[in-house]
Amino acid sequence: MNDTISEILQFAKENDVKFIHLAFCDLFGMPKSVSIMPEELPRAFRHGISFDASAILGYGTVECSDLFLMPDSSSVSVLPWRSPYEQEMRIACDVKRPDGSDFPGDSRFLLRQAVKRCADMGYVCQIGTEGEFYLFRNDPEGNPTTLPLDQAGYGDTFPLDKGENLRREICLTLESMDIRPEAAHHERGPGQNEVDFRYSDALTAADNFLAFKSVVKSVAAQNGLYASFLPKPLPAYSGSGLHINLSLSQGDQNLFQTAPQHSPQAESFIAGILRHIREITVFLNPLTNSYRRLGAFEAPGYVTWSHQNRSQLIRIPASFGENNRMELRSPDSACNPYLAFALLLHAGLDGIEQRQALPEPCNQNLYENPGYAQEHGIPSLPQSLAEALEAAQASQWLRRILPEDVQNAYFLEKKKEWEVYQQTDDSHRFEMDTFFPLI
Repeated sequence: MNDTISEILQFAKENDVKFIHLAFCDLFGMPKSVSIMPEELPRAFRHGISFDASAILGYGTVECSDLFLMPDSSSVSVLPWRSPYEQEMRIACDVKRPDGSDFPGDSRFLLRQAVKRCADMGYVCQIGTEGEFYLFRNDPEGNPTTLPLDQAGYGDTFPLDKGENLRREICLTLESMDIRPEAAHHERGPGQNEVDFRYSDALTAADNFLAFKSVVKSVAAQNGLYASFLPKPLPAYSGSGLHINLSLSQGDQNLFQTAPQHSPQAESFIAGILRHIREITVFLNPLTNSYRRLGAFEAPGYVTWSHQNRSQLIRIPASFGENNRMELRSPDSACNPYLAFALLLHAGLDGIEQRQALPEPCNQNLYENPGYAQEHGIPSLPQSLAEALEAAQASQWLRRILPEDVQNAYFLEKKKEWEVYQQTDDSHRFEMDTFFPLI
C-alpha cells in the first residue's frame, strides 16, 4: 500500500481496522512497536506518538526520554493473519524529537541520509536481500528446541523438505502485504530455508526485511515451530547469512554489467566497500555467534571479489539486464538493516568519489585453499567480535559517517557482550541462552 494519508485514514475506517502497529527498531535492529487505536491515527500523522526512549537500547536516558514515532504513509501494510473483520495495520515509522527534528540515533534516518547522498551524486541504489533461517521443533511445553524440522538439503522437495508448505505460506503472507519475494527453497542445513526478495529502493528493502523476519517467526509459531535467524545455531552445519544484492543506476542505465564490461563507477563502488568492510563488519555481523559462521560452509573469510565464485566476499552473479548486481555475502540477519545498508552505501559512494581502483578478482576456491590468501597478502575479515569492534573504533572514516552518540552507544553494548562472552565457561551455551530466544 502506498497511498496518501487521507486514503489511509479512509481505508482504516472502511475496513474496520482495530489496531495500528507503529513499527520501528532499536539501534541493534530488534523490532519494536507501539500500538494505537484507529481514532489516534490522525494525531499520529500530524504530531507523532510519544514513547519512552530510555527503554529502547541505544536511544536515550531517563533525563531526555521523550521521542515521537512519525508514521511513514508509504509503508502501510495490513497484517493478513488477523480476522478480516477486525483488521490490523503495520506502519514503519521515523523517530522524531519533541521539536519535530530528526532524531540522529534513528537508524532509519541514517539510511535516509545515505540515500539522499546517493541521489545528490546522481545515482539510485537498489537492494535485494536473501534471508536464511532455520526451522526448529518445539518441545511439548511449546518451548523451542534445536531439533531441526527435517533432514533435507539444498533444493530438496517434499517429503524430505518438510518446510515447503510453510515457505509457501510465508511468501503468500508477504505478497498480501505488498512485499515481493522472488524465490524460496530449502537451504543446505537440516531445517534451513531461504527466501529471496526482488530489488527495491534501500529504505523499502530495510523496512521489508524487518517485516519479513516478523512474518517468518509469526507463521512458524502458528504452525507450532520456532524460526531462528541466529547466524550459527548448529555448530556442525551451515550458518544462516543475509546476502545483500546491490545495483547502481544512473538515469535508466544499470551500471553493473556482466564481465568484462563493468562501468568505472560500479568498479569503484565495489572497491569502496572492499576498502571499508573490516571497519563496518561489527555492524554487519554484530554477535559473538556471527564469527562462528564466517569462513566456513560458503560464508566468506577474506576481503576478495570475483565473478560467480561463492567463496568470495563479493561476487558478481551471472545475470542479465536490470538484474545485474553485486552480492555481498558476509552479513547475517542479526544486523540492523538500516545501519547495514547506510554504511554500505556510504562506503561505495566514497569509492566512486575517490575513483578507487578495483583490485584483481580472486578466482581461487578459498574454502579449499585458504593458504592462497595468506601467500598473496589478502586481508581476512575480522575473526571475532573483539577484532571487529577494534577495527570500527579505530576508523576515522566511520567517525565521519556515523554520529558520535550512535557509535558510543553501539560500541558500549558490543564491548559488554564481549566481556561477558570471555568470562563464560561454555561460550556456545552462552550464545544459545542469550541470542537463540531473540534472533
